[in-house]
Amino acid sequence: MRRSDLGEFEEVVLLAVAVLSPKAYSVVIAEVLEQETGQLVSTGAVHAALQRLEQKGYLSSHLGEATPERGGRRKRLFTVTPLGGRILSEVQSVRSRLWERIVPQTILTWS
Repeated sequence: MRRSDLGEFEEVVLLAVAVLSPKAYSVVIAEVLEQETGQLVSTGAVHAALQRLEQKGYLSSHLGEATPERGGRRKRLFTVTPLGGRILSEVQSVRSRLWERIVPQTILTWS
């Protein structure tokens, strides 16, 4: 696996963008992550991760239409780039190979 410089939080943010696309924006990403992890996720942390992921070339963004609910402001919507998709596939492959190597009895001892 090539070095991706992808942290754990960035990985789940990138996954959430993939799940929510084409309507992925910071607030809904934070909500999905809270639902999935059971932990509070600040929109500020999501904003920072989105910026890092975009700088790395794993995400692209554009401004959506202005909405009355947001006082005429536009949402920044994010999508996974081809490079981001390749990184997610690589991470999934590595994790899957490692999980397959764990002996089932080992997992039982963790209970």
